[in-house]
Amino acid sequence: MKKFMILRNSDKDRRGTFSKKVGDYLTEKGAECFYSIDGMDIDEDVECVIVLGGDGTMLRAAKKVVDRGIPLMGINLGTLGYLAEVDRRDVYSALDHLLEDEYILEERMMLRGTVYHNDEVIASDVALNDVVIVRQGRLRVVSFMNYVNGEYLNSYNADGIILSTATGSTGYSLSCGGPIVSPESKAILLTPISPHTLITRSIILTSSDQITVMIGQGHEPGAAEASVSFDGDAYITVHSGDRIVVEKSDKSTKIIKLSGVSFLEILRQKMAGS
Repeated sequence: MKKFMILRNSDKDRRGTFSKKVGDYLTEKGAECFYSIDGMDIDEDVECVIVLGGDGTMLRAAKKVVDRGIPLMGINLGTLGYLAEVDRRDVYSALDHLLEDEYILEERMMLRGTVYHNDEVIASDVALNDVVIVRQGRLRVVSFMNYVNGEYLNSYNADGIILSTATGSTGYSLSCGGPIVSPESKAILLTPISPHTLITRSIILTSSDQITVMIGQGHEPGAAEASVSFDGDAYITVHSGDRIVVEKSDKSTKIIKLSGVSFLEILRQKMAGS
């Protein structure tokens, strides 16, 4: 690889000092570098996007490159991350491996979420981590009716629903009691947010399943209102009778692994620090 885009999180590298160090090092080695802040447009002919920040920055970058298949390499400028897993202390060694094409390329499954109102598509987007549906407005519990491949599964009276990939299992889903799933797994997790029922467990479905969430009525008079987000972005308002269809996307995110730190090692360090 010889052409790189360096994408930095402006909150974690405010003046671009670390970004410049990375770019200067690559340029000295004969590479060509472009720069971007917080996910601005990716230049043509870029072979790899080096993401400086954390997992959130990686998620934003994944959306930027989803239609172009450009791999991402994450350099963590905060605490140890699941996606951005190269430590800043090891950055130059990692860059050397990258320049010599000595790396492992992981392909992570993404979700496609489509929002329907009166049987018409009003929004569609992809997500590497999760599609989240949460209630809006006054504090009220909303009924979420769930279908798998057209067959009724169950209903949750809850504050919301999380549909996540295995990659996203360590994100919002985990904080709501969902299981940790190895990122190589091809699965879709269905996790309720603060369910007002005895059924509080997540359900793990296969990547070939199509999940439909229908927005039911709230516990108070009037139509329920909820919001749909894709990796914490692109918020869409939905109401009673609307439905959200989530399935495996035909797009994927390519992540470069260089550090040799396994998912289990990251998980072990996370649990030791909790």
